[in-house]
Amino acid sequence: MKNKGKDMQAQVGRFAETRILVIGDVILDQFIWGNVSRISPEAPVPVVNVTQEELLLGGSANVLRNIISLGGSCALCGIIGDDPMGDELLALMEQVKAPVDGLIKGERPTTIKTRVVAQGQQVVRYDREKAGVPGAATLERMLQYLDAHLADFDAVVVSDYAKGVVNEQLMTHLHRLLKDVRRSTGRPIPLIVDPKPENLHRFIGATVITPNNFEASRVSGMDIRDKETLLAAARQIQEDISCGAVLITRGEAGMALLEEESDRLITIPTMAQEVFDVTGAGDTVAATLALGLAAGCSMTDAAVLANYAAGIVVGKIGTASVSCDELLNAFS
Repeated sequence: MKNKGKDMQAQVGRFAETRILVIGDVILDQFIWGNVSRISPEAPVPVVNVTQEELLLGGSANVLRNIISLGGSCALCGIIGDDPMGDELLALMEQVKAPVDGLIKGERPTTIKTRVVAQGQQVVRYDREKAGVPGAATLERMLQYLDAHLADFDAVVVSDYAKGVVNEQLMTHLHRLLKDVRRSTGRPIPLIVDPKPENLHRFIGATVITPNNFEASRVSGMDIRDKETLLAAARQIQEDISCGAVLITRGEAGMALLEEESDRLITIPTMAQEVFDVTGAGDTVAATLALGLAAGCSMTDAAVLANYAAGIVVGKIGTASVSCDELLNAFS
């Protein structure tokens, strides 16, 4: 076990040598923190006395934040609004020293998720967004960015929050570029996908796909009740989209991995000590998995590292990230 811990430390040490590209729906997470001491006389709802407000990188931008926090280099390709909240998001990107040339100011407002939290519990969430496929000019600028920069990266994460950025045309273009890079350089670039069930067909040929238990059940058409039905669901997903591996995240039950050309399901027990908030845990899994694969880890080792990272982040409240030191301490 000591040797395994040293191996994992060495793998995490290689994160600093990697460059990851994240493509997907960029979200600004707004947290309003406060206390509740009474119920409103106007309606049966709590009155929150606001004590603090916070803006954080969310959605695909939270994948980037986790990658950088874990020591990797990362760029983001997506859409923000030409509005004050878009400027706030750019400022947050600059704080983590991430490039912003892949962020296209499009025709829609910046997507914002606002969560009101009192006494450590989320009271309400409200979203401000305009979903749908981007306009032709905006999409063309995204494709031009991919044309110019894709070959510079060691792995690509597609973070789909079903806002429209991860659309048919973009994915077709991305698949072609990945094939072109492999053909011209002999170097495969792993494609890690955090999907939405309704868009699964767009991710044919992905290196690994990371649905949660509910999503895996929905897209496979199977009621996941035990290890046998879990394996059957993973096989069905793998067959449907011809992907290399399926990593199903299962909350307190940990993770389950089915690799390419394998009949054996690898189950990974959760490393979480306490679960306070699962917000953004899927982003952490995708980020750590990408770093592991880019650093040369096997799929199994990368999944184990992602499981450790997820166990840390669910012990925090809000859209959280994991640091390199936290991950190293988890298995030291």
